Amino acid sequence: MIDRRTLIRNGSAAAAGALGVTALVPTTAAAAATGDGLREAHYHHPADHTNPMGAADPTDPTSGVTRTVLQRHPSPAEGWDTVQTLVEIPRDKESGRHSHPGVEVGYIVRGDVLMVFDDGHVLRLRTGDPFFIPSGAVHNARNVGRVTTMMLSTYVVDETKPLVTAYERGAAKSRP
Repeated sequence: MIDRRTLIRNGSAAAAGALGVTALVPTTAAAAATGDGLREAHYHHPADHTNPMGAADPTDPTSGVTRTVLQRHPSPAEGWDTVQTLVEIPRDKESGRHSHPGVEVGYIVRGDVLMVFDDGHVLRLRTGDPFFIPSGAVHNARNVGRVTTMMLSTYVVDETKPLVTAYERGAAKSRP
């Protein structure tokens, strides 16, 4: 009997493809830079905290936050992509204000977050809670728990636009 999870994690793309899934391919900085493997290995939001010139700034509220793309596929609707990510937010950190060019459907795998929207709406989410974020809604996920929060997020987004637009001090910054 084939263990589907082991097969996928071990990167057997041909066998995983036969099962109708995308293999989780180990990613490297070189693969991310050249576009090989997954289209986005790790996305550090809103600033790139993997600067080889030094460690992340511990005073930065987004330091250590990562978005790992697990899979990306064309959506059945022409011009749209379906992207699934694992977002990790360390204790006492936040994602930073951002939006997406499509909907986000998510699930809190572990942890506690406050999802704060620019329109004043606030959601308290705990392990096991699902959530939905409308297209273009500016929001910030703040870890208010005692462990690194892990969120599984699936986006259906306009393929011509960046997955994330970050907002810092009133200015928008697009991220692939």
